[in-house]
Amino acid sequence: MTTQNTNQQQNRFLRRSDAAEYVRTRFGFPCSKQWLAKLATTGGGPSYRKASRFPVYAIEDLDAWAQARLSAPMRATGLLADKGGENV
Repeated sequence: MTTQNTNQQQNRFLRRSDAAEYVRTRFGFPCSKQWLAKLATTGGGPSYRKASRFPVYAIEDLDAWAQARLSAPMRATGLLADKGGENV
């Protein structure tokens, strides 16, 4: 992939339904357009912009938001993998 193709993909915006599909496919956790709409009003969702009246999401914003939702690696419930098995 060339630098130009990478820049074009990073500057691409997705509509809400496509953004939800992107998160489901790339990160493997549930995400729906309805949930993104709820988060847009209550907070806690990915950053978005408006194209006229339509919300659009940048891929890099979706990636950052999804990564922030993930916990640290764990070996068991309540034990962090990188803490040598310490209780959280």
